[in-house]
Amino acid sequence: MSLSSDALTILHEWVQSESLRKHCYAVADSMKHFAQLRGEDVDVWEAVGLLHDMDYERHPNLERSSTEGHPFVGVAWLRDQGWSKEICRAILSHADYSGVSRETLLEKTLYAADELSGFVIAVARVRPSKSIHEVDVAAVKKKMKDKAFARAVNRDDIVRGAEELGQPLDGVIAEVITALKSDAERLGLQGVALSS
Repeated sequence: MSLSSDALTILHEWVQSESLRKHCYAVADSMKHFAQLRGEDVDVWEAVGLLHDMDYERHPNLERSSTEGHPFVGVAWLRDQGWSKEICRAILSHADYSGVSRETLLEKTLYAADELSGFVIAVARVRPSKSIHEVDVAAVKKKMKDKAFARAVNRDDIVRGAEELGQPLDGVIAEVITALKSDAERLGLQGVALSS
């Protein structure tokens, strides 16, 4: 069994919300894509993407406690199950309030992919066709300027994520779009036929 297939099983046990599952799939798609580009361990990176919000539904931690709730509950459980320090640390590091700094490429990529993957999905969903295949970098950048659109997504986190990776924002956006296109069906973003 691969780590990512174990991670998918865990995600489905912990998360019932279809939208949160799709968010985790999308982040996992982005992580897998970046791992392939960088010659990193695709299985580990995809697993981190799948598991990063596994406890969010049960323990959302809206008060941003630095010790309890998301992501601490999930990581404590993963540690008990024997998951690696590398994976647990990466999941902790994606929460700014965890006190865990982002140092490795894995940690920085998860942070960069997390909010951006969600935002790109939101952009696809407001397209007339609801298709990821109609989303480009310009469309994403335009929607980032629209403060009323996808209000819950922190634009500063998206910009900071690219900065921490040391990559231009446009390039990171383009790679995330490419990653999500590869899994359009599971994400529900393959689009609908528009009658003319």
